[in-house]
Parts: sequence; structure tokens; C-alpha cells
Amino acid sequence: MGQGLKYTIKKDQEKGIYLVNEQGEEVAATDILEKCGDRRVFAFNGNMGAGKTTFIKQLCEAMGTEDIVNSPTFAIVNVYEVEARGEKQEAMGRKEEVYHFDCYRIKDIREAMDMGTEEYLYSGNYCFIEWAEMIEPLLPDDLVTIDIEVMENGDRLLRINN
Repeated sequence: MGQGLKYTIKKDQEKGIYLVNEQGEEVAATDILEKCGDRRVFAFNGNMGAGKTTFIKQLCEAMGTEDIVNSPTFAIVNVYEVEARGEKQEAMGRKEEVYHFDCYRIKDIREAMDMGTEEYLYSGNYCFIEWAEMIEPLLPDDLVTIDIEVMENGDRLLRINN
């Protein structure tokens, strides 16, 4: 995957929320996962209200979850069951877990370690992390960062870096 890959999240009354690639083509949210290959840990960066949780919800729904996807602000981590992807589809059957973190309320790295964060991050399952800077020392080297910026027209610009 190249540096600085960009997508735009648009909102329309008829279509709802949808994703557009750099060429202006409408694509599935999971297109981002496919472009990132085997990488499974994603940090979502953006100001409060930028749409981090909303986009993670879109991703999980596109991955086939039937679970309610919401912010794990107080629980720190939510677990969702989704359709297995790639090698895991054969190895684990048809389902796998996605871990959705909101690290905003983590006080220090010890708290993150005590709750077993490293086990989640290195499980081989998808991990979608909001406020990842709070657990930076624990993050893997192959982390994918997705920066979400609110544009003047209300669209969200996603910049994906690895």
C-alpha cells in the first residue's frame, strides 16, 4: 500500500453515508482493509466528533457483523463477530472477532497492559483503535493509521498511512 492513500466519506439523504476513492468511484468500506493486505491493527485519528466511531461502525457492518456497534468509551474495548476474511476464513470457519478500542479514558500504559491490550493487538484479529496515542508503546510496528479530517462541506477526508 502506498503512503497517503485517500478516501472521502460523503453523506447523502438518498444514499446515506458512503465511501469514495481518489478516482471518485464509490467503494465498499472494506476496500481499505483489502488495500492494507495482512495488516490487522488500525489506529483512527481525528478530533472529537470527526467520525471515528461512525466509520468503524460502517467497517464492521460491511464485514458482516450483526452486533450493535457503538463507542466503547467506558468499556474501553468492544468485541464484534464478523465474517472471516482471507486466510482466517478457511482456518476459523466463517466467523472471527473484531476488537474496537476507545482509549480516550486510559490513564496510563499500565492500565492498558493490565486489561490485556497486548493480547488483543497481537491476536491476529482486526483491532480498530480510537485515541491510539494513549497506548502508543504497545502498538505493533505494522500499524495502519487512518486520519479523519472534517472538510468545510461536512465530508470526511480519510488519509491512510503505514
